[in-house]
Amino acid sequence: MPEISSRFEGLGVGFAPYLQPPGPEVVRWTVGEPGFSTPEEILDATIEELRNGNTKYTRGAGSMELCQAVADYVSKHHDIEVAAEDVVVTPGAKQAMLYSFLITTMPGDEAILLAPSWASYEPMLEFIGAVPVHVPVRKDNFHPDLQAIRDAISERTRVIILNSPCNPTGAVFTPEEIQGILDIAIEHDLWIVSDEIYSRMVWVDWPHVSPAALPGGIERTIVVNGWSKSWAMTGMRLGFLTGPPNAVKAAMKSQANSASHVPTFMMEAARVALSCEDSVHEFNHEYRKRRDIMKDGLSKLPGIRVIEPEGAFYIFADITGTGMTDTEFADGALEAGVQLIPASLVTEGDGFIRVSYATDEEAIREGLSRLGKWLLDE
Repeated sequence: MPEISSRFEGLGVGFAPYLQPPGPEVVRWTVGEPGFSTPEEILDATIEELRNGNTKYTRGAGSMELCQAVADYVSKHHDIEVAAEDVVVTPGAKQAMLYSFLITTMPGDEAILLAPSWASYEPMLEFIGAVPVHVPVRKDNFHPDLQAIRDAISERTRVIILNSPCNPTGAVFTPEEIQGILDIAIEHDLWIVSDEIYSRMVWVDWPHVSPAALPGGIERTIVVNGWSKSWAMTGMRLGFLTGPPNAVKAAMKSQANSASHVPTFMMEAARVALSCEDSVHEFNHEYRKRRDIMKDGLSKLPGIRVIEPEGAFYIFADITGTGMTDTEFADGALEAGVQLIPASLVTEGDGFIRVSYATDEEAIREGLSRLGKWLLDE
C-alpha cells in the first residue's frame, strides 16, 4: 500500500477535536458561528441567481460588480483605498489566508504569529514549508508586545500576521499598536497579513484600524476579510483579500490553479450582503448583550478569571484558579453538559479556555448554570 506524503506528519488540526458536534443534550460554546439566520435579502438573491441560471464559469477573482462593492465597502468602513481590480473573492477567508501565506513566504521563511493565535495559522504555514515564530502577547490584556516582536525578527522573517479583533483572545489592538507593528514592518521591509474577519465587532472605545489604512501600509499589507461572521454566512464560504497589485496578481494565480472561483450564483448574494447594514447592527447589538451575560456569569464562577473581551465573540478565560489544567477543565465541563475549548491546543494557550458567546442567550444561561453546579460541587 503506498505511503501518503510526509508533509502531513505532525500537522495539527487546531481546535477540530473539540468542535465535533456533541449530543443535543450538551450546550455548545465552541463554534465561532453567528447564532442568527442569514438575512432574507441574501437568501433571496442567492435563489434568484440560481433561477436565472448563473451556474457557469465566470471571472476568477469574482464579478467586477462584486469586487467594486468590496472596494467601496473597505473604503467606507475601514479607510482602505483599493481598486476593484485589486480584490479577489475567495472560497472563505481561510482560503484567502492560505493564498496570503503562499504569496509572502517560501519554504524555510519565518512568519511571526502573535500567540495565542487562531489555530489554523500554524498548520497552514507548516503545510507550505514556512516556519511559524510565536511571539507571546501580554497576558494581562492579550495586546502585542512590540519589543518582543522586534526581538523575534531574524534574517529569515518575511511576514507578520495580525488578527484584530482576535480569535481566540477577543483583543482589539489599539491604533497606536497597529502603527507600531507597521513601523516594524517598514523598518525591516516585511509583509503584513491582516486577518480582519471580525473588524465590525468592536466593543471598546477605540476603533479597529487596518495597517493598510495607515501611511506606508497599503503597499505591504494583504487584508483578508469575508462574509461569514458579520452576515451569518459561514456555510456559504465567501471571503476576500485585497492588497498591492503584485500580491493580488499572485492571489489570482493561486485561485486559478486551485478553486477557479467561488460559486457564480453566490456573487450577487455577496454583493447584496455588503449593503445589509441593518443586519450587522442588529447582530452586533445582540452580541454585546450576550458578551455581558457570558462575562458576568463566568466571572462569578470559582477559580475563573475573565480578561475584558474587547471584540469578536470570544472570551479567553484563565481557569488556573480551579487547580485544573485547561484540558481537565474542558473534559469536566463536557461531562457537566457544556462543550468549550481548552486553549492549550494552540501555542501560549495553556491554562485558558475559549468560549464563544455567538450562541443564543438560553444556551449561555443554561451553560453558566451547569458550570456553576459542577464547580461548586467539586
